[in-house]
Amino acid sequence: MLLEDQDVPAYQEHLAEEAPGRTMVDVMALRRSAPLIRLVSPEMELNNCTLTRADKMVNPSECVGVWPAVLDMNLHTLQHGRFFTDLDEEKANSVCVIGTGIRDELFGSPEKTGQEIVPIGQQVLINGQPFTIVGMFTRYESEQERKERELAKTKPKEKQAGPVRRRGWGRGGGGGWAFWRKNYTVYMPMNTMWVRFRSAAGANNIPDPRLTDIDVKVRSLDRLEPALQQARNVLLMTHRGIEDFGFRTQENQIESINSQIRNARLSGGIIAAISLIVGGIGIMNIMLASINERIREIGICKAIGATAPAIFLQILVESIVVALVGALAGLAASLGLVRLLAVVSPAQNSPVITPTAMLIAVIFSAAVGIIAGLFPAFKAARLDPIQALRYE
Repeated sequence: MLLEDQDVPAYQEHLAEEAPGRTMVDVMALRRSAPLIRLVSPEMELNNCTLTRADKMVNPSECVGVWPAVLDMNLHTLQHGRFFTDLDEEKANSVCVIGTGIRDELFGSPEKTGQEIVPIGQQVLINGQPFTIVGMFTRYESEQERKERELAKTKPKEKQAGPVRRRGWGRGGGGGWAFWRKNYTVYMPMNTMWVRFRSAAGANNIPDPRLTDIDVKVRSLDRLEPALQQARNVLLMTHRGIEDFGFRTQENQIESINSQIRNARLSGGIIAAISLIVGGIGIMNIMLASINERIREIGICKAIGATAPAIFLQILVESIVVALVGALAGLAASLGLVRLLAVVSPAQNSPVITPTAMLIAVIFSAAVGIIAGLFPAFKAARLDPIQALRYE
């Protein structure tokens, strides 16, 4: 779960300026006084971070001072080198661990150089200050991106030209934003971040002790609620009773996502219902207009022996055919749009129209055709043959 800043409640608005925010005091108190909390991972982020090496420059997705607990918390895996030690943290050593995206930008990607470069021991400048790379995370990518990268190795290399400095959401490729963020991460010891960048980074060069994030992992999900209450009690003590914090758990995020999905489905259902009603009214008007133009034809049919049920069934079938033609046209347009989106968007995010959905759409269209054709069919079946034959 994540400890996040929140506005103070209305009854504490007079204490808003005294709210301390998330600090290392909270972290130490949680570790010491909350036995139901298994792991606490503080993060202190550097805004507007820039890494440079020679004439190359890159803006990471996040440049953060952390504790080693972040590996377990954020599910990072080291591919080369090592992570920080307690000695690095104590002495505020200028060391960092980077993602493969940073390596690709500053030292060259394996696709361009023909070999994998391991920049362990190399120096880079973080906002102008020298840091030594001691570790590099593994490359994070989706299965689709991995297959595309392996396929690209078998094709002839093409010369590519472009600016050295790049920044954008598209750098994650097929892996998407989550993979891009992890590949462009830079971690340094928490104490190094404080000493180098945050100790005089506040207003009027006053030290800014506030943390960007505090991630918390409980010992058992079965005791999540007691753990939350225990952490809340501890934080109320460190914040002097000011409730300027809140908790966001994965369960809350899942519930929020499910709520958004339900709302989207409800909105889509309402739009579909309105479309069906409008389409049904259109079919009914078409059939009524058709009957008015064919009154003499219907009268002749009745005069030579056609029964009212036969006329009713004929008009109803015509209404269903009109609805099915519209359904087929809609399916063709939908399939074409899906194909277009598959070209524009990443393969794993492309929408899919399943046979079940197509069958349901055809059944609903037929049902609309039946309902919309009932009144015109009933009207045609009740026509008097003598009056119909005299109709001009």
